[in-house]
Amino acid sequence: MITESILLDNPDGQIPGAAANGGPIQSAITYEKIPTHIYADAKDASRAVAQEIAELVRQKQREGKPCVLGLATGSSPKTVYAELIRMHREEGLSFKNVVSFNLDEYYPMEPDSLQSYWRFMREQLFDHVDIEQGNYHVPDGTLQTDKVGEFSKQYEAAIEAAGGLDFQLLGIGGNGHIGFNEPGSLINSHTRLMMLDNSTRAAASVDFGGLPKTPRKAITMGVASILSARRVVLLAWGERKAPVIRGAVEGLVTELNPASYLQTHPNALFVIDTAAASELTRMKTPWLVDSVEWDNKMKKKAVTYLSLTLGKPILKLTDRDYNDNGMSDLLAQYGQSYDINIDVFNQLQHTITGWPGGKPNADDTNRPERALPAKKRCLIFSPHPDDDIISMGGTFQRLRDQGHEVHVGYQTSGNIAVADDEALRFADYVVDFNSKFGIDSPVATRIFQDAAQSLREKKDSEMDTAEVRYVKGLIRMGEAKSTCRFVGIPVENAHFMNMPFYETGTVAKKPLSEEDIKITMALIEEIKPHQIYAAGDLADPHGTHKVCLDAILESVRRLKHKNFMKDCWVWLYRGAWAEWDIHEIEMAVPMSPDQVMKKRLGIFKHQSQKDGVVYQGTDSREFWQRAEERNGATAGLYNKLGLAEYEAMEAFVRWRF
Repeated sequence: MITESILLDNPDGQIPGAAANGGPIQSAITYEKIPTHIYADAKDASRAVAQEIAELVRQKQREGKPCVLGLATGSSPKTVYAELIRMHREEGLSFKNVVSFNLDEYYPMEPDSLQSYWRFMREQLFDHVDIEQGNYHVPDGTLQTDKVGEFSKQYEAAIEAAGGLDFQLLGIGGNGHIGFNEPGSLINSHTRLMMLDNSTRAAASVDFGGLPKTPRKAITMGVASILSARRVVLLAWGERKAPVIRGAVEGLVTELNPASYLQTHPNALFVIDTAAASELTRMKTPWLVDSVEWDNKMKKKAVTYLSLTLGKPILKLTDRDYNDNGMSDLLAQYGQSYDINIDVFNQLQHTITGWPGGKPNADDTNRPERALPAKKRCLIFSPHPDDDIISMGGTFQRLRDQGHEVHVGYQTSGNIAVADDEALRFADYVVDFNSKFGIDSPVATRIFQDAAQSLREKKDSEMDTAEVRYVKGLIRMGEAKSTCRFVGIPVENAHFMNMPFYETGTVAKKPLSEEDIKITMALIEEIKPHQIYAAGDLADPHGTHKVCLDAILESVRRLKHKNFMKDCWVWLYRGAWAEWDIHEIEMAVPMSPDQVMKKRLGIFKHQSQKDGVVYQGTDSREFWQRAEERNGATAGLYNKLGLAEYEAMEAFVRWRF
């Protein structure tokens, strides 16, 4: 049922896109059953949530009362906590009246473990503000199993004794879990020990060094405990959360998506970014909920959606198809369906090119790339040492075969993605090699011996030593060089940037720094490229791609006044997790079956990432499988729209600075 929407607090909101003042996007009518604020990015959204929490804390201070907060862990609330810390330091926000109860904790779990939520909360918030030490509570992961039941009752009693939760902050799992209330959890459930869903464990395995080391249980507040809070705010960032957000916000209330229980709460709010909102009706098909501006982008979006939804090629769509699916305004503006169909079909046709560097001696009026200069300098930025070949291996090869000067900037070492046993094998090999051939290199021998010893003695809760990270980085560097040789570019065209933000030894990274940007700028100035290829993959579950992209875009902004940048175009590719929507694609590079196979062999050069990836996530496929299925699906969409049928396609969107 379509119901009236609660008008959001930005009167100038628009669909799609972000409000000009950074506020949430507004919609006049909606399918949504939970108030939902959509922001341009997670930073703006987090600041708004932190401001609400701060106002609540101050209000309670004025009333002389404690402020009882239910807090969440994970990547979603980190920016909220960072903003609260800033308010404490710069605006005098005090937490002396705050009492907090965390949602959950892995079980079993020592509080000083790297993965402990006790440790997370201290590092992300408690150690940086003036909250009283006895005022924050996190479930105890060290209890004997027979003690958990009694502890759970005491935890609930402590919340009640504190006056109940004034505010509950939530994230959401890929399967809809809130806290660790997995699908199947009942609406009347309370704090308890919970078996974790396999998808939850797979997503968490990035923190534990693989699925076998990931806990199978957790202590969690129940759904009823969460719903008892006087205010509930749920955060979600990124397009990986989009399907489950749509189910929670627009679907039925069901135990299969525990977040949907929030539809029953009188004061709940979802705060999400545009990527997480991408499957909501008002974002995916905004013409169904409000009047829209039928610019060319919206027209392409609507026509391709209509074609794919009806299963009809674009050129077969009729006036009735448009009218029956909420697009009569589009017909009124542009005329009959035949004219619209031809226009969109031709636009899509013009995105297809076998010449990603531009076709020399050809009319480039309707081509995605310029014909001149005929031989271009191309700089491919690869966030990890294998993203170049996984994400655009066919284009990489095509650029080289067509005579362009191709360079690759490997932005990070990728060392945390190498398994310990792989690193141990490599370290032992170097030591044995030096010994066998009488190579006297005491420093190198010591480094590799120390690394081997550390790997043998390392506990699951310990991070890698500097020596181990060095060894793992060398493994990935060697694989990247092997890929370059396979494609046919000189190894000296491989540039290993080792951006500092990445080198923490853990999945959690440092914020982007000025040093990271300067490293990126220096490489761009050295190459003076006509083309830059960058990973625009915001679905990356580890966040590295987003940080790497931010560094590139900021570098380009700072360098845009340089003469060489006037001839530089920036193309964004996607990674192993998702593809551009069909209406967004501006360059599609087709691949033959032989080229697909060659790309697969190039991916195989990254042996440490084959036959079991350390950070597999919820997708059990290997990277070559993900890439082939994604590229094949892109080609399939073009074919369904009525265009030529290809084996596979790599897609790009141009970023205009």
